[in-house]
Amino acid sequence: MSAFVPPTVTPPAKPLGMLASVREARRNVLSIIPGIAYTQPIVTGTTGPSRWHMVQGPEGMKRIYLDNVGNYPKSEVMLRMLRPAVGNSLFTSEGAQWRWQRRAIAPVFAARNVDALAPVMTETAARAAARLRDSGGQAEMVKEMLSATFDVICDVALSGREHFDADLYGEAITRYFVTVGRTSLLDFLEVPIWVPRPGEILGRGAVKTMHRMVSAAIKERRKQGAGPLDDLLDHMLRAKDPETGRTMSPQDLLHNMQFFIVAGHETTALALSWALYLLANDPAAQERAREEACGVLGGRPAEAGDLAAMPYIEQVLDESMRLYPPVGMLARNVLDDDEIYDRDIHPGETVFVNTYALHRHEDLWERPHVFDPDHFSPAAREGRDRYAYLPFGAGPRVCVGANFAMMQAQIILATLLAQFRFAPAGAVPEPIMHITVRPDPGVTLEVQPV
Repeated sequence: MSAFVPPTVTPPAKPLGMLASVREARRNVLSIIPGIAYTQPIVTGTTGPSRWHMVQGPEGMKRIYLDNVGNYPKSEVMLRMLRPAVGNSLFTSEGAQWRWQRRAIAPVFAARNVDALAPVMTETAARAAARLRDSGGQAEMVKEMLSATFDVICDVALSGREHFDADLYGEAITRYFVTVGRTSLLDFLEVPIWVPRPGEILGRGAVKTMHRMVSAAIKERRKQGAGPLDDLLDHMLRAKDPETGRTMSPQDLLHNMQFFIVAGHETTALALSWALYLLANDPAAQERAREEACGVLGGRPAEAGDLAAMPYIEQVLDESMRLYPPVGMLARNVLDDDEIYDRDIHPGETVFVNTYALHRHEDLWERPHVFDPDHFSPAAREGRDRYAYLPFGAGPRVCVGANFAMMQAQIILATLLAQFRFAPAGAVPEPIMHITVRPDPGVTLEVQPV
């Protein structure tokens, strides 16, 4: 069995005060998770004037995501970080506004449509393999995977990327995450959200860069008519609320397209980058995955019809998202009194949905910090609580693109493993979370053709 223990975040040695919490949260949100969170289902504390609860047990997750979901909307601090880029889109809206947007967008990600989009993913995987073949034997995988998944989401969302400079857009996303996406002392002091945070001011240029490209694509589509793939933008332009007849405003279109372009490629690229890093450091697991991929593919790119014959590739991706969930923690407001485990939860408090600790919890996983794709073997999955593994969330607001993301990741990973061997070549990456869990300073690997 694999014994590779990949990098994680050392919990604080003692409870953090307010200033220490701000400092740590600004550097890395994961570093505020106390050690007890990996052994208990809920942890309660106070920071400054605020009482908070970290939930990392399956029953608590079910309570928040499903049984009493209406009581736990996204926190104002989290919305403050997201709204400059994605406005009142599907991810940030609540109630009727969320429901009609979900109805409008969900058909694009229905199983039949995702299957029809698979050839786009296969072509992208082939281009990614060609770039690695020309890389000179070493490559930084986050950059490579972001480029690959950006290709896919642009084709799916916009039938092409002619309005996008991928490097410029990627730089804008990164700048946004480390400015607007960072916690502010003003958040901990509960200063009203309408008071601008310094990061928001520093991130305005990044928002303008991203919005300019998305707006140009929407404007061109309105001029030209429907795209060749009946893509996400076509669906949004046609979307109508069956109850009110409402259609998406130009701002609705901009914000939803922005959200899907960022979320649809960033999170998948990170899952792939972490998976390749983990395999590079575990030669036995890598060889097992390669043998599976080569046995099905030979040297050709993977297609949707191949995936059922490559279950270990899926296990590798699941394990990479267990150890490094794309979004490691979410914050929720509390509207009404509730009880989670033995804790009374009161209005105005904050509940942290702690996916990072859930996925490494000592009561839920054997050797929780070890990389072992057999955590997701059929036998291991059997009987596991549905709410013990939540890379895409759960309940009515489960990620609408989860099937799309998994198919894309499996096709790309299988294609690369069938053609290359990977080995460590750079600094050991630290998992750093601002909005997503990124490897810092990246994942540099040796890349050798098979």
